Amino acid sequence: MTKMRVRFAPSPTGALHIGGVRTALYDYLLAKKHGGTFVLRVEDTDQKRYVEGAEEYVVNALKWCGITPDEGPGIGGDYGPYRQSERKEIYQKYIKQLLNQGDAYYAFDSAGDLEAMREKMKAEGKHSFQYNSATRMQMKNSLSLSEADVKELLQGETKYTIRFKMPENKSVTVNDLIREEVTFQTNELDDKVLMKSDGLPTYHLANIVDDHLMKITHVIRGEEWLPSTGLHVMMYRAFGWEDTMPKFAHLPLILKPNGKGKLSKRDGKKFGFPVFPLSWEAEREEDSFIGFREIGFDPQAVNNFLLFLGWNPGTEQEMFSMEEMIAAFSLERVGKSGARFDYEKARWFNQQYLMHKDNHVIAKELLPLIEAKGYSASEDYLAKVAEMLKERVHFVTEMVEEGYYLFEPVKEYHQKTIRKRWKPDRREKMDAFAEMIKNINPFDAQNIEVAVKQFMADNELGFGEVLPVLRLAVSGVMKGPSVFDIMALLGQGEVVKRMEVGYAYFDEVKAG
Repeated sequence: MTKMRVRFAPSPTGALHIGGVRTALYDYLLAKKHGGTFVLRVEDTDQKRYVEGAEEYVVNALKWCGITPDEGPGIGGDYGPYRQSERKEIYQKYIKQLLNQGDAYYAFDSAGDLEAMREKMKAEGKHSFQYNSATRMQMKNSLSLSEADVKELLQGETKYTIRFKMPENKSVTVNDLIREEVTFQTNELDDKVLMKSDGLPTYHLANIVDDHLMKITHVIRGEEWLPSTGLHVMMYRAFGWEDTMPKFAHLPLILKPNGKGKLSKRDGKKFGFPVFPLSWEAEREEDSFIGFREIGFDPQAVNNFLLFLGWNPGTEQEMFSMEEMIAAFSLERVGKSGARFDYEKARWFNQQYLMHKDNHVIAKELLPLIEAKGYSASEDYLAKVAEMLKERVHFVTEMVEEGYYLFEPVKEYHQKTIRKRWKPDRREKMDAFAEMIKNINPFDAQNIEVAVKQFMADNELGFGEVLPVLRLAVSGVMKGPSVFDIMALLGQGEVVKRMEVGYAYFDEVKAG
């Protein structure tokens, strides 16, 4: 049995869209489940769109997600080189084969020639021009020109491309692993450019040759590539490789949050959520994007979220470790319909991972965040912060923002609560309350709660008269963890100080 080999083949033309990460994840899961090989191949033949640093970005993004290629640039393998720009000579051999067989031809049409034909078609009431069997003999190519003219053009400086000669009146059927049986009619397919005028191959030639030479057994890619599959099958036939042709699986589109249209790179800015794994800095601000990592996502939460964008386990289980993903994943459970990008679901996944993460692990993640703000705290202190807040936030970063009062004095108080709850004529009792706090020993949450309740009973005060004021004094806000847990963490001296400062401020507010 042939060993499974899959490939992820991004183009280094900018940041890696989240749809590309999903493809890489599915590739990885499938390969690992079947003991196969996951190949990273960089398709960098489009030099006009090449962006410096994009390949490094892709590698770093996959690394952050824990998606590790078995072969690829910088990794090695038996089927390299793994950058298409380093495989130019290989493609020349195969384009010559197609030319010699009559399955490809030289096209000398200029941009002006192509535009003129488009206008001619429009004038005839045909609004979509295709360079195909119906039009190729009206164009300037080695099929329509004499052998002498072709030879003269090739020897001169006339630029040319090489196109695939799509056979006429053929039917092409592909048994897609997701779409099932898909049939194409060759008369509806055009003669795609296989070699550009700069001597570099297009995607169509390079990916067919590379998939064959790298012994790729399964091609997993987005639905947008489905219309090209008829051409690719015909090319496999032309090369005589149909028996070793990989199996195709075209993934459903990832849709915008409203379910209308494909999720684009610009939707992140428009709707305020990331569509990239890592942030991308570009010279033009509008081309820069923030990533899942920089917002504070756990990579496994992102993987778990992506797993469900098109795949269904057939059970109620939602949380999967990488090992569980590998065991459960199959292309048979990938749907055909588009998958809606639900950012709130992504946040939910991250919250679940955070809730189950060890407090000391979170503490290590918190340390650089608090230091960046000028705070300092021990790992044990931060572990207690994590324990208190991890079920109340979606990201570790929010612990520092929403729990700032655990690292510095209260900066502002909830004004509505002051006006509603603070009674200046009760100041004497509240001072006695602060004095009582000084004498709690040991100063832990359980003892604090017992002492506070006893004080309220002794002074005939209700919960609504004391606890909101206490919470406000120590944190400034009316939501968050147990006030007794907050007090125990801050320590006796700090709590009493905050109560005294808070009381004074509350008096000023009521006086004003």
